[in-house]
This record gives sequence, structure tokens and C-alpha cells, in this order.
Amino acid sequence: MALPAQDERTVPAVVLRELDRRPLEQSLTEVQALLDQHGHLIVVCSAAVDSGVEQRLHTVRSLLESDRIALFRPDLPPLGLAVLARQLRQLASCDLSPGVLASAGRLLTHYVHAGAVLNSVTRLDRVPVGLRTHAKSWVPGSQFGVVAHPAPQLVRIGPEATLNGPEFGTWMLVAKGQLQSDWVSATLAPSWNVLGLREAALPAESANWWGTGKLVEFCTYLPDLSVLYQLVTSVRQGVCHWCGIDVIGDRCVFCSATPPAYDGPVPAG
Repeated sequence: MALPAQDERTVPAVVLRELDRRPLEQSLTEVQALLDQHGHLIVVCSAAVDSGVEQRLHTVRSLLESDRIALFRPDLPPLGLAVLARQLRQLASCDLSPGVLASAGRLLTHYVHAGAVLNSVTRLDRVPVGLRTHAKSWVPGSQFGVVAHPAPQLVRIGPEATLNGPEFGTWMLVAKGQLQSDWVSATLAPSWNVLGLREAALPAESANWWGTGKLVEFCTYLPDLSVLYQLVTSVRQGVCHWCGIDVIGDRCVFCSATPPAYDGPVPAG
């Protein structure tokens, strides 16, 4: 899901629709046109989409023989992934190199808290669920608060129910599905001391990711471009030894190369 721009500087998103259903030639043409226009392409893909989409992305990248396409598929719920994609679109307006911008996705995931309120956890396989909790989900009217990232949490919603949240100032985005609940806005947001709350449409993959369409998905994030830019530029940058692009971290997001092993000098015999 492509969220609306956060500000006038936010770069528009390009949605690659139905990659696994359209003819391969159409996908190749579309991606090649994007590379010709922008030089590099960062593809953010949800882990909830069909495996055929990821296979098609790898096929396109291989056939184009391009090391200018970064495939990024973090294990974030769909709303959290949409927020992360928008943050990268915000940063794309800054003076960051393609490799640093693509690497920033891994860094910024640590600052995203994503979860949902569910009416049942019987089909939830993204967060550990105990047998007792499974049994409680059969009780009519039960609702559960779940955090999937950065650390799994699960509580049955009641007067004393709490979830651990971010220890820094954030905004919260809420997407309502087929569940009637104001617990997120009335209870969770105040307990997390969020600075503001906004609503968005529920991503198409959310029901599949959470195992039910009866949910309210939420995500906290850092909205300010200046803060995002400071976080990214404060991290030590390196150069990929294989393709020569600037990166953050040990693995190049474009060619997937890792630094060569170095055992130190060989002692004299």
C-alpha cells in the first residue's frame, strides 16, 4: 500500500501491480523504464504477498542483469511496511546516495512498532501463541492486543491489559478492518504517549498477515524528515567491495555482497 505523501517533498510511490499475473514482458518493460528514468530502484515487498510475486521480482532482476535493483522484504506487518516505504520516499528527496538510501530501510525498521487488535488468534502464525490463549480466543467477544515488531507481545484485552511501546516520541497510524474497537485510540495511544494519531485505509495484505479480517492494525513511526535524515547520516558508511556503491551495514542491498573474510597477516615462518 502506498501511503499519501507526508509532505510536499515526499517522492511519489510507483506501485508494481499484479507482477505474478501479468506477462513477464510487461513487467520487464515497466521496471526497465523506471531504471532508465531514475537510475536505481528500491522495491519494498510485503512478506504477506504470494511467493510468486517475489519470484517474479527475482526473475526480472536477473533477466535485466541489473545490480541497480534492491529487493527489500522485511518481516513487518503490512501497515508498518507501508510506513517504512513512505519514510524511504521522504529520504529520497535528500542528498543520500542510492546505496545509503536502500540500506536505510534496515536501520529504520528498528524504530517501527507495529501490531493489531484481533478478535481471534487461532490463525495467527506471525507471533507465538500459547495453548491457553488459543482456548481464550474461542470465547465470544474476546479481543487481543498484539505487537509483532520489534518484539512479539500478546495480551487479552481487559482493564489491566498493556503492551510495551516505544521509548521515544512517535506518531501513530491506525487502519481499521472489520472489527469494532476503540482500544488503540482510547487506551494504547495514550499509554504509549504518542504525539499524534492518524488513520489510513487497511492494506490489502493485512487480513492474510494477521490471519483474520476482523482487526484494527496500528503502527508508530518517526514522521519528521530531519530526524530520519539525522539517524541515517549518523551511521558509519562503507563501500561495497564488489560493486563500489556506498552502503550502511555489512551486506550490500544491491548486489548482496558481504565484506571479504580477513584473517590478518600470515606470521613469518
